[in-house]
Amino acid sequence: MHDLVIRGGNVVDGTGAPARVADVAITDGVITEVGKVDGAARETLDADGLLVTPGVVDVHTHFDGQLTWDEMLTPTCWHGVTTVVVGNCGVGFAPVFSDKHEWLIGLMEGVEDIPGAALSSGIKWEWETFPEYLDAVDRKKLTLDVGTQVPHGAVRGYVMGERGAKNEPATPEDIEAMAKIVSEGIEAGALGFSTSRTIAHMAIDGEPVPGTFAAQDELFGIGRALGALGRGVFELAPAGALGEDLAAPDREMAWMRKLSAEINRPVTFALTQNDHDPEGWRRMLELSAQAATEGARVRPQVAGRPVSLLLGLQSFHAFSYCPTYGLLGMLPLAERVARLRDPDVKRTLLAEVLQGDAGILQFVDPERVFPLGANPDYEPAKADSIAARARRENRDPYDVYYDALLEDDGYQLLLRPLLNYSDFNLDALREMLLHPTSAWGLGDGGAHCGTTCDASTPTFMLTHWARDRDHDRLPLEWVVRKMTTETASLYGLNDRGALVPGKLGDVNLVDLENLRLDRPVMVHDLPGDARRFVQGSSGYVATIKRGRVVLRNGEDQGERPGQLIRGAR
Repeated sequence: MHDLVIRGGNVVDGTGAPARVADVAITDGVITEVGKVDGAARETLDADGLLVTPGVVDVHTHFDGQLTWDEMLTPTCWHGVTTVVVGNCGVGFAPVFSDKHEWLIGLMEGVEDIPGAALSSGIKWEWETFPEYLDAVDRKKLTLDVGTQVPHGAVRGYVMGERGAKNEPATPEDIEAMAKIVSEGIEAGALGFSTSRTIAHMAIDGEPVPGTFAAQDELFGIGRALGALGRGVFELAPAGALGEDLAAPDREMAWMRKLSAEINRPVTFALTQNDHDPEGWRRMLELSAQAATEGARVRPQVAGRPVSLLLGLQSFHAFSYCPTYGLLGMLPLAERVARLRDPDVKRTLLAEVLQGDAGILQFVDPERVFPLGANPDYEPAKADSIAARARRENRDPYDVYYDALLEDDGYQLLLRPLLNYSDFNLDALREMLLHPTSAWGLGDGGAHCGTTCDASTPTFMLTHWARDRDHDRLPLEWVVRKMTTETASLYGLNDRGALVPGKLGDVNLVDLENLRLDRPVMVHDLPGDARRFVQGSSGYVATIKRGRVVLRNGEDQGERPGQLIRGAR
């Protein structure tokens, strides 16, 4: 008697093998058969005409705080994800002294744009040390599995106090103490260690994240803790990641290669295309490939779509910083839209917007802003920009911009790609994804609440890259493998990511033909009534975790089979 049999689906098993029609049997949370499955089952799902894939393994999220109050980990769970890894980019909530809770919240709020009020209201602090944090997570009811990393910022502050917070150099004694904490965290079950070295990552008080300027003796001293244990990933947001220092990437690659070779552990770093050095990503891929020939495992972590801002009346836009809008911005949306439709208000704002700060206006530039639409388009053509439309209509670009904000009664969103879109297409990103050293990631689930929502990228990967793109699509089998087997193996999670006997029974049933992304929407559902963008989907017929259906057509089934992952397997 099987617990669950999925019958007659189009199985794309995550190994890269060609799709095939097959049954999948699961018993005691583990896949037992794939092929023609005989025998009865306690539950049978008819998958005729449906795509059957492994659950997605998302290794770059920031649910460190949210997992303490949200059993579902929305919106990530709505996009086929069954495993997440938290603690990225050097920020997290352990270890911590009781008088430093708000300081760690300030780090997370500043770096990842998670409202501090939500974190302060939502987190119930039940720990000091990192092993105690793991024990607290282990007590939670969860829909998805959660893996953790030990964050440099928290460790540095815990060991060095104010010196660590202010990025003063670490002494040998400091480094030894930090390495010991990281070692204890890995032994207790953390999957790795993370740090941030980009000056774009600042705490809410404007201070760079602790560890931003860490010298090599500190990085290597901590990294050797992973090497001594023979497990764990070293993850980072490197200096120059956003094009803020064009000389930094080569320096970063040099020590990453050296570290990985010395400790024999993977080093994975964020890699994007930026407008300041549009071709710099190619060199980083080349250097990563060279490192592989020398025995180093340096894995660029790349996104699945542009890193973008969502502009609109629900968030912010070109007119947000105008004096007149300051009087309107706090009104309820419907009332604000009504006021903005007043021709006199429009004339005033169109005059004021041109007096805005140039540093701010670059982020809302009409040349690089596009209507997102009800069916979100994350690879719009250059001709679809607000400015291009204005030229065709012989209008001022901010006039068109203004009217676009009022579409759909103010619910229209405008897309402003910041990274991976220098040439107004995703061709560079396609090359990054295809590179043999790269790993898919950077979805940032749970983060950047007021500016974007990239937790939905798995759905975009299936729809845009494998189904809809009008040229240079990626094979479906390859896309599935990139988000399952490859991400799982990077973090040593070899018990999942593929539909083969012996692996965890984490499965998606997908109506691929009708799979769709919803338009993001701003909601106020975080603790303290704090806001965030969420993005849903349609087309996931069922998401299964350890053989139990946790969502049917996107609806929570009340099952909580998720667990804290303690260590590689």
